[in-house]
Amino acid sequence: MKFSMKDGGFTTDLPYGTLDVSGDEEYGFRPYQLLVSSIAVCSGGVLRKILAKKRLKVDDITIDTEVERDPERADRVTKVSMHFKIQGEGLTEEKIHKAMELTRKNCSMVQSVIPAIEVVETFELVTP
Repeated sequence: MKFSMKDGGFTTDLPYGTLDVSGDEEYGFRPYQLLVSSIAVCSGGVLRKILAKKRLKVDDITIDTEVERDPERADRVTKVSMHFKIQGEGLTEEKIHKAMELTRKNCSMVQSVIPAIEVVETFELVTP
């Protein structure tokens, strides 16, 4: 990827479209938002693939995130908590727990940031 300076931040063109990044939300996505998004979406995508391989029917997955930052250390991200809400058929706590363990091991973004950033995953099964 190649980033070019623009007013208030940087920009890059990617196959899906243009990505604008800035420390100021007026000019683009903030770097910490992209970091958290990468961790959450990577985890969600890996979880989805694992559940599909186990032939479990998933209708929806939403991921709520919370971020802790350390203002004493350049506002460093110290913890990302992700709460998965999973809706589907034939899902059990035990099946999802095992799938979540595999997700953590196989998500490249999670593996890239631990142990520098604490990553916590929780889940709940929801009904339509």
